[in-house]
Amino acid sequence: MITISQAHQDYLKVIYQLTESEGRATTSQIATALDVNPASVSNMLKKMADGEEPLLHYRKHKGVTLTAVGQETCLEILRHHRLLETFLCEKLGFSREEAHEEACRLDHVLTEELEARIAAVLDYPTIDPHGQPIPTADLEMPCDDREVK
Repeated sequence: MITISQAHQDYLKVIYQLTESEGRATTSQIATALDVNPASVSNMLKKMADGEEPLLHYRKHKGVTLTAVGQETCLEILRHHRLLETFLCEKLGFSREEAHEEACRLDHVLTEELEARIAAVLDYPTIDPHGQPIPTADLEMPCDDREVK
């Protein structure tokens, strides 16, 4: 996974969710989902679309879609998040809501080695405590028709 900021990761998760259900994400949808103003979203989208490895395709007034790099990066983030939620619920007794909040804080810093060990301890789960599919280690989504948590 490429190294990106926590804010970029949060944007990717929201864009992934919106594009999976609607094909494209609009600036206003992203702003609403992240509770930020549309001008801030436009600025962030421009940054994420520019650079050496663009994370998304952005055309003003046309919406946003993820690039292949953005898609892969998002699936890695979702894998981290959902494995953490599962670990926190199954092994540490957190409620689903508590696990979600903790996973939101931790998924940004989880190493690949720790991810692999958590997956092994959990016997390679395919579904998280919310019933969401966990992307595979190869970053394939077993089923893309569920809402991102």
